[in-house]
Amino acid sequence: MSKAVLSKLTFTVQVFKEGRSYVSYNPELKVASCGDTVDKAKDNLRDAIRGFMKSAQKLGTMEEILEEAGYTQKRHKWIEPQLVALDRLSLAV
Repeated sequence: MSKAVLSKLTFTVQVFKEGRSYVSYNPELKVASCGDTVDKAKDNLRDAIRGFMKSAQKLGTMEEILEEAGYTQKRHKWIEPQLVALDRLSLAV
């Protein structure tokens, strides 16, 4: 693995209501969690991502995972992908 600095990274969070629970999802890493409130679901997702990243670092797959998620390295730091648009799309099926 390269010597890229892992400082603060920004990730997308989507929150859905399922029954009485809220499901939080990060599409870049494909990590999900849940909670009884929106804030708890987000907090739990943060913990899940942190655990996922620690495991990836131990396994030596961190660089590959971040590159697949659209992050790039510049001067030994990870640069997050630029969000161009966030929208909802309706479609008759």
